[in-house]
Amino acid sequence: MDYSKNIKLLLGPLLAVIIYLSFDLVPGNPMATRMAGVAVWMAVWWLTEVVHLAVTALLPIVLMPLLGIADSRTTAFQYMDPIIFLFIGGFIIAFAIERWNLHQRIALRILMIVGTSPSKILFGVMLTSFLFSMWISNTATVMMLISAVLAVIVQIEKHFKDEQHSHKMASGLLIGLAYSATIGGMATLVGTPTNMIFLREYAEKFPDNHDMNFLSWFIIGFPVALVFLLISFLVLKKMFIKKDVKLNIDKKYFQDSYKQLGKMTYEEKVVSAIFCLTAILWFTREDIDFGMFVIKGWSNLFSNKTFLSDSTVAIFMALLLFLIPARSEKSRAIITWQDVTKLPYDIVLLFGGGFAMAKGFEISGLSGWFSQQLNFDSSTNIYLLVFGLCILITIISEFASNVACIQLMLPILIAIQHTMGVHPLVLMIPATLAASIGFMLPVATAPNTIVFGSNRLKVKDMLKAGLVLDTVAIILVTLSTFFIKQLF
Repeated sequence: MDYSKNIKLLLGPLLAVIIYLSFDLVPGNPMATRMAGVAVWMAVWWLTEVVHLAVTALLPIVLMPLLGIADSRTTAFQYMDPIIFLFIGGFIIAFAIERWNLHQRIALRILMIVGTSPSKILFGVMLTSFLFSMWISNTATVMMLISAVLAVIVQIEKHFKDEQHSHKMASGLLIGLAYSATIGGMATLVGTPTNMIFLREYAEKFPDNHDMNFLSWFIIGFPVALVFLLISFLVLKKMFIKKDVKLNIDKKYFQDSYKQLGKMTYEEKVVSAIFCLTAILWFTREDIDFGMFVIKGWSNLFSNKTFLSDSTVAIFMALLLFLIPARSEKSRAIITWQDVTKLPYDIVLLFGGGFAMAKGFEISGLSGWFSQQLNFDSSTNIYLLVFGLCILITIISEFASNVACIQLMLPILIAIQHTMGVHPLVLMIPATLAASIGFMLPVATAPNTIVFGSNRLKVKDMLKAGLVLDTVAIILVTLSTFFIKQLF
């Protein structure tokens, strides 16, 4: 019998009962105390992962109606939020890229451009991973690229006589693949689930603020991510590639590998066009204000432009993939339902569980209670506060799901924002970026876990590199607060 698991399993509901029986957070409003119990129960199970994260995410559907916090309809509605469809649409496009091997063509093309020296190969791998993960999930990016990176490592091992050097190079490439996927996810709203959770929470709690969309996030997230990518490359190069080490891989290796793919197929061209058009539509949906002039967004063509969202674009473009026929395989479309049956429905439920919990915070009055308890005001140094929040969130996300971490933190941040009187984005954006910081442990992020599963990495390599990059990322995100304050 696994006593440790049983203790963790019972700890969540036990603490919920203790809170319910022992506290009266808001006199005359028992719902706030009940919701606090639900939140603690979910937090314990999420942080310990005693059951699958998606299982914990289902708790609100049962507990919130039973405890009288919200009816079943209101609770269930949170599991079908438009942001979830943004996630689904993005994944379907990713499946199409993988189905027609477009990712291999792009990866090899970049490696052909950057060259064959150890540092250039590392940069090529990191740049490829970064660019992909800006648009599709970090997990999907690493899953698509790891086979290509392992093939490069095999070639490196053939050219390196020194086993220690070849191991260090292999470690650097795999760690670089994982880290750059995580970093790329910070650059766009669709890059990682944490960003989409932030968007939904912000739109839900501040419906009159029309200042956050795909472009708004990109203006902040992309520069931060790009600077962090370059710093990460320099750190990994310093740690895993020695100056005097030379790698004599024939320049034709990548060219030959690329030629083996043959000419770009009709299906690859279609998927490329859909991918590029999706990005363009996301960027140009809202007006782009350059100060001296404004470029009108395409949503102005519709009378009810507020009805449209980035989710509308994602699903529309995904639908096109189901409708456009393929040529190389008869009687099928570019993408079929069979191709997308591997959609990560656990993440969809995780989204819904977090949204339901946030809704419970709002309607139960627990958010108001938090705002009264947190003794922050306008005199609090915003940079020290953000720095502390980034450290806390980074530590949590090293051991727990990044998605669960940001879902637990956002309601609290909104309460802090109310007491400080600052724009909510000044706290919410750095916190969301910090939720993606998790570079030290193999379990910190899915990309870390995937590359560690190759059995070519040592934990100490990831710990050493991760500690440096965690520190750099916390400082970088804290500094970004200055620019966020200028924009909002």
